[in-house]
Amino acid sequence: MQVTICNTSPLQYLHQVGLLNVLPVLFEFVQIPLAVAEELAQGRRHGIDLPEVKQVPWLSVKTVSGKSIIIQIANLGKGENEVIALELESSKPLLVLDDRKARRFASSVGLEITGTMGILVLAKKRSLIESVQTVLDHLQVLQFRMDDKVKHAILHLVDEKI
Repeated sequence: MQVTICNTSPLQYLHQVGLLNVLPVLFEFVQIPLAVAEELAQGRRHGIDLPEVKQVPWLSVKTVSGKSIIIQIANLGKGENEVIALELESSKPLLVLDDRKARRFASSVGLEITGTMGILVLAKKRSLIESVQTVLDHLQVLQFRMDDKVKHAILHLVDEKI
C-alpha cells in the first residue's frame, strides 16, 4: 500500500476545480504534513477558497517526527520541506508537488513525484473526468502556472485535441 503525501498547491487547485475527491479514488492513503494543514488554514483565514482539512475525512495530517532531518539546504518552503521529510519517514510514498524547485530537488534525490497535472492525467485515464482540456482552462483562470508546451504535452498524453 503506497502512501501519497500531498503539498498545498495540488490540494488548492484540485479543490478549486471541484476535483479534490479524485485523490482518495486514485490513492488509498493521502497524507499531508502539519505545515500543509497550517498553510491551508492560513489561506482560508485570508479568504482563499481552500479545503478545510477537518472536513476531508480521507486526509490524514502527519507531524514530521524528526524535525532535524527537514531538508533546509534546498531552500524550499516549510510545506515542501515537510512533504519531503515525511517521505524520508515513510516507505516509498508518492509525493504530490507542483513547486518547480521542490520537484527538481525531490527528483534529484530519486523520490517518486507527480503533481496536479499528473493527477489530471491519471484521473482521465481512469475515467474519473471527461475532459482534461476543460480543467486546464479552469486552472488557467485560477492563475495556475502552466506554459503552452506543458499544456500541449498533457493533452497529448490523454489523447485530447489541442
